[in-house]
Amino acid sequence: MTLYFFDVETSGFNPRTDRIMQFAGQRTDMALNPIGKPDNVLIKMTPDVLPEPGAILVHGILPQKTLTEGVTEAEFAKYLTSQVSIKDTIIVGYNNIRFDNDFVRFTLWRNFHDAYEWTWKNNCSVWDLLDVVRMTRALRPDGINWPYAPDGKPTNSLEYISAVNKLDHVDAHDAMSDVRASIAVARMLKEKQPKIFEFLLNIRSKHKVAPLVTKGDPLIYTSGRYPSEYNKTTIAVMVAEKPDKTGCLMYDLRVDPDELRDLTVEELAKRWADRSDDAAYFPIKLLQYNRCPAIAPLSVLDPSSAKRLQLNKMVAGNHLEKLQKARGFGEKLLQALDKMWPPRQPDLVIDEQKVDGQLYDSFVKDQDKAKMSVVRAAKPSELAKLSLEFQDGRLKALLPLYKARNFPEALSEPERQIWQKFRRQKLLSGKASLLDRFSAQLEELSKTPELNRERTHLLEDLKEYAGSVTRVI
Repeated sequence: MTLYFFDVETSGFNPRTDRIMQFAGQRTDMALNPIGKPDNVLIKMTPDVLPEPGAILVHGILPQKTLTEGVTEAEFAKYLTSQVSIKDTIIVGYNNIRFDNDFVRFTLWRNFHDAYEWTWKNNCSVWDLLDVVRMTRALRPDGINWPYAPDGKPTNSLEYISAVNKLDHVDAHDAMSDVRASIAVARMLKEKQPKIFEFLLNIRSKHKVAPLVTKGDPLIYTSGRYPSEYNKTTIAVMVAEKPDKTGCLMYDLRVDPDELRDLTVEELAKRWADRSDDAAYFPIKLLQYNRCPAIAPLSVLDPSSAKRLQLNKMVAGNHLEKLQKARGFGEKLLQALDKMWPPRQPDLVIDEQKVDGQLYDSFVKDQDKAKMSVVRAAKPSELAKLSLEFQDGRLKALLPLYKARNFPEALSEPERQIWQKFRRQKLLSGKASLLDRFSAQLEELSKTPELNRERTHLLEDLKEYAGSVTRVI
């Protein structure tokens, strides 16, 4: 087995519409010693996308730089699936489960690769260091310096934890620097608290998470959804499993269930959905088996941790007894979940303007997967002659976009005109067009008091880039 640490810098924060601009990674052995050279690649922005100016100010990578130094998304997708996601690889990041992995999936989707195989095929798997850090801080903090944000609240950001422990992190928000910092944090965790590190590494698979959770025993559960004042950690227990067996609802046993168990489905959904600042804490959380949750048996809670986290096993036990007597409570919570997030119905008519973001509408059928491999293997000159009847209308809509974005030189004149029309509609149409919103963000950011000369130049260059991609349409 090997570990592959990676990080991405993106054009924005929505994986459906924004793009990876920089990808960096380093393979290590299980002792965290580097294997081979690191990967550090820029990925060309395509002229149908405008970046979020705020994101560019964070990492400083301009679209112009990706065009002169980067590779196409098609090239990157092939490299990722053939050189990164190789046999027996554990793919690791820092908050990758909730961010980076999603961007990779949508990149693969747009470029006719299976969006999921990279994380499981050939005995591959994924892991996320962020919740490992959180649980270590909560349960076994000794030997590590733990950072606080300027507002005095605990923080586990990669930048801060690297700084207070004097780890190598020269340039935060550069993907390669973040990869080095992630490896350094992993080494520190493995050295200072090896038991918790190895335990969470070994139960990363959904096949190990599900049996532990569905036994119904109270567990120590660490998650970003739990309050910071308790180091994101509580005693929780499963109250209902999702019908599709992909996850379950966990109840925070800090909270007396008496105040919730008699509420209606509608009342539960309203309480659950309320994210306002003055909303009452809602003790239910969805745990998904395939997202590497940081869970551990209750036995790991030693007296010092219980005191620090203000966890009382006797109180939790009393709440558990009440919960076990609340018949039908779990079913009501599942119904409340469906009310808040009803299953999305796929669009009956495929819109080429939306197809980039339709990955999760349904799985691609095997017959179409074979045709996807034909698209990936085709040379630019061969793409124009391809005649593939996809059963999935999304793939039919993606094909001309794939060609235009990756092989624009191969477009015929009629195809070029269709591509220009697509870009015009995407960038310029509507009362508040993409270009209008982009320009408004530039204007707003240009007025911020802390804007220095470097950031001013970034905004000026972004304005020039937007002009270059919209001027010709």
